[in-house]
Amino acid sequence: MSMMKIKKGDMVKVIAGKDKDKEGKVIAVDRKKNKLLIEGINMVTKHAKPSMTNQQGGIIHQEAPIDASNVMYLHKGQPTRIGFKFEGDKKVRFAKSTGDVID
Repeated sequence: MSMMKIKKGDMVKVIAGKDKDKEGKVIAVDRKKNKLLIEGINMVTKHAKPSMTNQQGGIIHQEAPIDASNVMYLHKGQPTRIGFKFEGDKKVRFAKSTGDVID
């Protein structure tokens, strides 16, 4: 399993699939399955029965997980690959296109 380079809260751009060229913020990361949940991306329709939490029931639109290989990190509005390097004794992510440190 490869290391996940995208974290929760990052802005990403979809580079493959039905939502290609859309951008969104990462809501959740599943490292084991290598999947991401992105705000407004890969929307699916679910049919829900009425329950105590959802009194109305009906049709619900929600995000479905998307594979991490289908997205790229957005740095200053441009998609870029991410690398790791050490600054002093701290490991940081950096944008490969510009060399800028991300965090």
